[in-house]
Amino acid sequence: MTDLMMTAAEHAPIVKTVHWDNEAATVATAQALAQQSALRDALVTLHGDLGAGKTTFSRYLLTALGVTGRIKSPTYAVVEAYAVAGPDLPPLNIWHCDFYRFNDPDEWEEAGFRDIFSSAGLKLVEWPDKAGAYLPPADLAFAIESSPSEQRLVTVTAFTATGETLLKALT
Repeated sequence: MTDLMMTAAEHAPIVKTVHWDNEAATVATAQALAQQSALRDALVTLHGDLGAGKTTFSRYLLTALGVTGRIKSPTYAVVEAYAVAGPDLPPLNIWHCDFYRFNDPDEWEEAGFRDIFSSAGLKLVEWPDKAGAYLPPADLAFAIESSPSEQRLVTVTAFTATGETLLKALT
């Protein structure tokens, strides 16, 4: 089983391919996803080589969710936490994680990520494979492939009912 798969007993994966031909297409995907209430408690994983666009997409999504100010890459800090609130919505906690620097999946457990991932809120995870089996199953996984022309081929996979709801919002 790959890091993008779950057991079929939980939910049969549903796959959709999205093309990000330019920055506007990336922004549009982030904005469409941000409009979904199911995102409030989702685990979204982002897969791809260095420079594929994982952090860029995360920044667009965080901005669309209402995060203001500088949105830092969590590469060195491992996790950046945000809280946003709207006039008609309860506060939303968001954790943007990047496990690229993990040398061993046990670092996930030792760093106390179990508490974050068991709490309510959105979790965005870059390099999820570095956390190994500790990471809970993703609701939605983005596999981003870049090309020299800066276009992106994005395979989005829903692994849960929440992920399926989110996937339906993407064009």
